[in-house]
Amino acid sequence: FFLIFLLLYTALGSPRDALLVFSAVPLALTGGIATLWLRGMPLSVSAAVGFIALSGVAVLNGLVMLNHIKALRHEGLGREEAILRGAMDRLRPVAMTALVASLGFVPMAIATGAGAEVQKPIATVVIGGLITATLLTLMVLPALYARFGSIDAAPPEGAERASTLKPEMRRRARAPEPAPAK
Repeated sequence: FFLIFLLLYTALGSPRDALLVFSAVPLALTGGIATLWLRGMPLSVSAAVGFIALSGVAVLNGLVMLNHIKALRHEGLGREEAILRGAMDRLRPVAMTALVASLGFVPMAIATGAGAEVQKPIATVVIGGLITATLLTLMVLPALYARFGSIDAAPPEGAERASTLKPEMRRRARAPEPAPAK
């Protein structure tokens, strides 16, 4: 988990923002543990592998949301407006990522053939954890950012990657071309 936090800190340039994105991991782990318990499965090595995969998806969804909010702030939107618009803009991508990953693991979760003993815990952890991690990313992360997020609108080092165009390219795209001199 320290490695995940370190990578987030390197990418975001702020320990506060790294902690905000990393906050998805505990809720995802809680969902994974709850689904193991609901299905009566023990914590095993294959379940631990599921927790590793789950942590990656949970962090990715949070990173997508936070980067979009920060890009909107950099474009000049107010804090609350950027949070609301960012959450609405990223609702579909985050929900679809979780849905596709969860549906992809359903055959493993209900498998009865050879190797099912190894597949079921991985799939159970990922499906349950993605449900809770998605809820956190869509509802709790924007609220946490509103309370604890970066106050300044200036992007961190390398934040231009959060948007498809760099700010100077965006300005050039908006500015009309000067008429050629005759």
